[in-house]
Amino acid sequence: MMLQYPDYLKIFISLLAIVNPWGAVPIFISLIGEVGKAERQRIINRVAAAVGLILLASLIFGEPMLQFFGISIHSFKVGGGILLLLIAISMLNARVSPIVQTRAEADESRDKESIAVVPLAIPLLAGPGAISTVIIDAHKATGIAHYAIIGGEIVALSLILWLVLRLSPLITQRISATGINVFTRIMGLILAAIAIEFMASGLKGLFPALA
Repeated sequence: MMLQYPDYLKIFISLLAIVNPWGAVPIFISLIGEVGKAERQRIINRVAAAVGLILLASLIFGEPMLQFFGISIHSFKVGGGILLLLIAISMLNARVSPIVQTRAEADESRDKESIAVVPLAIPLLAGPGAISTVIIDAHKATGIAHYAIIGGEIVALSLILWLVLRLSPLITQRISATGINVFTRIMGLILAAIAIEFMASGLKGLFPALA
């Protein structure tokens, strides 16, 4: 069983909103500091690959993990929705949510030699919110085609992330911090609406009388 194509477009937009490659540009620039062009490209390649692999692993192993711990998808939708809403509220304030990265983690990351996987890929980009979104969306239908489409969207998202980070010097020159914050707030508003839908769907599953 598959979803309708508008539903898959909605899934892609939700992932794009929560990963928010454009909003990650200032953080990426501040973390990598002054590095050569070749080293910058290696970091970008690792970040994009790590984000794709983390989300693909969530797609494949997310639901079996819930079954292993005895967690119903409806409970996970409510919990995931609350998590996304908290992240969305931080995005509406144009700041990184403590759920994604605490101040101590941010300070520690400056001392790491390799920042591509931690903290850039996880938890900044493919964090708890993105992982929860993939698991919940994977449960909406069944079949190889359904998983293949979501997998393709994750690959497309990774390519967009790679391109945005590749163009990060140009973006910071052409777009002000205010412009990036405005886009982050728009993504936060979209993410808040998606979070409410997740919670509403989960509550209906837990309490059928609400349907």
